[in-house]
Amino acid sequence: MTVERYLRLIAGFFVLLSLVLSQVHSGYWLFFTAFVGLNLVQSFFTNWCPMMSFLKMLGLKGCCGQS
Repeated sequence: MTVERYLRLIAGFFVLLSLVLSQVHSGYWLFFTAFVGLNLVQSFFTNWCPMMSFLKMLGLKGCCGQS
C-alpha cells in the first residue's frame, strides 16, 4: 500500500478511536478528533502532513513509486 492509503486508514482509525473514547472516558477526546480534522484540512492546502513524513521515514512509497 502507499503512504496516501495508510494516511487515510490511520486518520479514520484515530477519528473512530477518539469518538469511542469520548463516549467511554471523557468528552475531551473530541479535541483529538478536531485535531485530526484540522490536520487533514491544512494538508489539503499545503500538500504536507506530519504523518506522511513519518510513514515515508518508515520506508513506505508514495503514489506512483515516489519516495
